Amino acid sequence: MTSSQHVDTISSPDIDSEASAEPSINPINPLDELPGEVEMSIFDHLEELRQRIFYSLLVVVVGIVGCFIVVKPLVKLLEVPAHGVKFLQLAPGEFFFVSMKVAAYGGFILTTPFILYQIIRFVLPGLTVRERRLVIPVVLGSSVLFLFGLVFAYIALIPAALQFFLNYGADVVEQIWSIDKYFEFVLLLLFSTGLAFQVPVIQLLLANLGIVSSQIMLKGWRYVIMTAVILGAILTPSTDPLTQSLLAGAVLGLYFGGIGLVKLTGK
Repeated sequence: MTSSQHVDTISSPDIDSEASAEPSINPINPLDELPGEVEMSIFDHLEELRQRIFYSLLVVVVGIVGCFIVVKPLVKLLEVPAHGVKFLQLAPGEFFFVSMKVAAYGGFILTTPFILYQIIRFVLPGLTVRERRLVIPVVLGSSVLFLFGLVFAYIALIPAALQFFLNYGADVVEQIWSIDKYFEFVLLLLFSTGLAFQVPVIQLLLANLGIVSSQIMLKGWRYVIMTAVILGAILTPSTDPLTQSLLAGAVLGLYFGGIGLVKLTGK
């Protein structure tokens, strides 16, 4: 009995050393975990989605109503780039529907941060710690770049396009434009330019998620130039080469600027 106990005593350190020599399972990176994970049923998710959509629609309606109250100053502001042009109402109520369009675009733009906030609140429980760190920079960067896109379109794109059309037909036709067609052109150009200015945000998001690196972005510069030219042709409602070139140049500048930002993050 004593000898067996002695054997067990001698062999136990060897067993312990073998156990310690076994490869250990790599622990999960804390950045890839879901903090404060709460189990929710599919009905709970649908109910929360319904509430988020309801709140967003309610705020959008309030924003549209608020813009409609001050729509005449907004209309006058958007008419500034068309200096020297007379606008014509071709049908009864045309200016009313134009006012509704301006109010709708204005209300949506003003309430976009709240809509993004509701989207974030809905998807936040399913995001890891690493992904949550991207939320605030993405939202702030997207909002600021969209605003810069609006300013760029108002200051550069719209005046350039209008001046091109004015000069082209100055000796042939009198410049009297339909108020509805003018605002359709201006509002579409403003909104499409704001969307085009989201390029750096998309680049940072893809890089930090490990999908694309800055080296790959830089290697594909030829395809980017071709894509920028195509986007300039698609997103601009006019067909003049000057407006398309300005937008394509802005997209290229934003793209290469986004590569610089990605490099600064070490991706």
